[in-house]
Amino acid sequence: MHLVVVHYHYRPGGVRRVVELGACAVVRHLPVRWQSVVLAGGEAPAVAWLEHLRAQLAPVPVQMCVERALAYMAETRVPVSRLRERLRRFWAGLFNDLSGAPAVVWAHNLGLGRNILLARELVRACHRRGIRLVSHHHDWWFEHRWHRWAELRRTGVGSFRALAETVLAAHPEVCHAVINRRDARALRTALGRQVAWLPNPMPPPAPVSATEVDAARRWLERQAPTQGRPVWIVPCRLLRRKNLAEAILLTRWLRPEACLLTTGGVSSREETGYARKLRDAVHRHRWPVWLGALEEAGAGAPGVYALMRAAEVVLLTSILEGFGLPYLEAAVVERPLIARAVAHVVPDLRLLGFEFPQLYREIWIPTASFDWAAEARRQRRLFEKWRRQLPAGLGRARGLRLPWEDPRAPRVVAFSSLTLTGQLEVLAQPPEQSWAACAAWNPRLVEWRRRLAGGGLQITAWPAKADRWLGPAGYARRWWRLVRSSRAGHSPGDPLRAQQALLEKTLASALRHPLLWAPRS
Repeated sequence: MHLVVVHYHYRPGGVRRVVELGACAVVRHLPVRWQSVVLAGGEAPAVAWLEHLRAQLAPVPVQMCVERALAYMAETRVPVSRLRERLRRFWAGLFNDLSGAPAVVWAHNLGLGRNILLARELVRACHRRGIRLVSHHHDWWFEHRWHRWAELRRTGVGSFRALAETVLAAHPEVCHAVINRRDARALRTALGRQVAWLPNPMPPPAPVSATEVDAARRWLERQAPTQGRPVWIVPCRLLRRKNLAEAILLTRWLRPEACLLTTGGVSSREETGYARKLRDAVHRHRWPVWLGALEEAGAGAPGVYALMRAAEVVLLTSILEGFGLPYLEAAVVERPLIARAVAHVVPDLRLLGFEFPQLYREIWIPTASFDWAAEARRQRRLFEKWRRQLPAGLGRARGLRLPWEDPRAPRVVAFSSLTLTGQLEVLAQPPEQSWAACAAWNPRLVEWRRRLAGGGLQITAWPAKADRWLGPAGYARRWWRLVRSSRAGHSPGDPLRAQQALLEKTLASALRHPLLWAPRS
């Protein structure tokens, strides 16, 4: 059998990690004679990563097929008609070349909508040839990316129904994998057995060697931002949804002498405004913060796990996660984790046996600590801009109301409910001043600060139950079960109803976080 992996690109990030770990699990742990693994994408991956993957999958050969028509639509200027033709020729040529054995296609993030033509032509090609297609959803185009609707319309998507029938296709050849139970429940109401919960793979913890950790510590000591300081780390890229100002606030309050470090840089033009504003504030106030430490670190830089192991604390302040890999990574490297309890992620991880002793839901800020009137004006302006870009097909979305329309200021608000400008206003205050104003509203932080002063925070242990779900063998079994799910007696689902169920749960939380409304907040 041939395994065909499809993704827009193979840049560093969570999806590439799932491709790497998942492909290794599937190839090594299934009773299948794999003839080849084919990576199809819009750009070639880094040579070192591809060679590493080939070594892991040997002796199964790995082929890389690059076609720019598979890349993000926003990153190409080729007319839609020409892209469509190139995609049809590409899929026909690729599948014609896979001789001697059947194929299964494993396509990642078609629901992100970054190239709807890719999704449409792939679904059609698999349907015509009877090829099993696993559509693996990590993110969604409507998950606070409403501006993408205009791009989708420009590429020929005429309606919500047409879009749903592409990204949530109900053909018997197609099955859908989602990475959290919330999405699985929403989709199963309309697509039934076509949908499965497939939590991301994570091999059992392999200890980072003392040599690697020592090298990471020496590397940190040579860097100007971290010299002589303990390091707190957020293993992430510079994304608005990572809510990094909150990580800066936590570090300044709980360990003011520490340097906060994030690993990745900006990977999308949509995030450049957020990243620039955050970097400017760090530079202006001379905060001990190093954003994107590994972005251009060079060959001598340590790996992410070694860097996390060398750090004192791991932070995760994200307001939106599909799976929440850093929760598990902190357990792998045996470092204390301080994290937001992302509502649809933590219950899944607890089901897998994880316990997280330092979770919080919100950080509460008295409205007297910042210019409430100015923040309310910013929120009204941003909210109207966000609401205007919502597709008309959402119906009730146009009637959504801003929570802060009451002219009377509440006593406290969640830090995550502020715009970036409002967050930076709070951060600009001396940490002892803002802490004095906010400590009474955040008793968990008071307790963690006390623990830090008296010996340290607790570490999350890796539970044996997690290996059965996330280990290579367990992951491969669940993936294969979805591939082999019976197509006999297939009852076509309702893609539009499935999409509407996901849209409803997105809108239910859409009002809470202005960081997600517009890039320039």
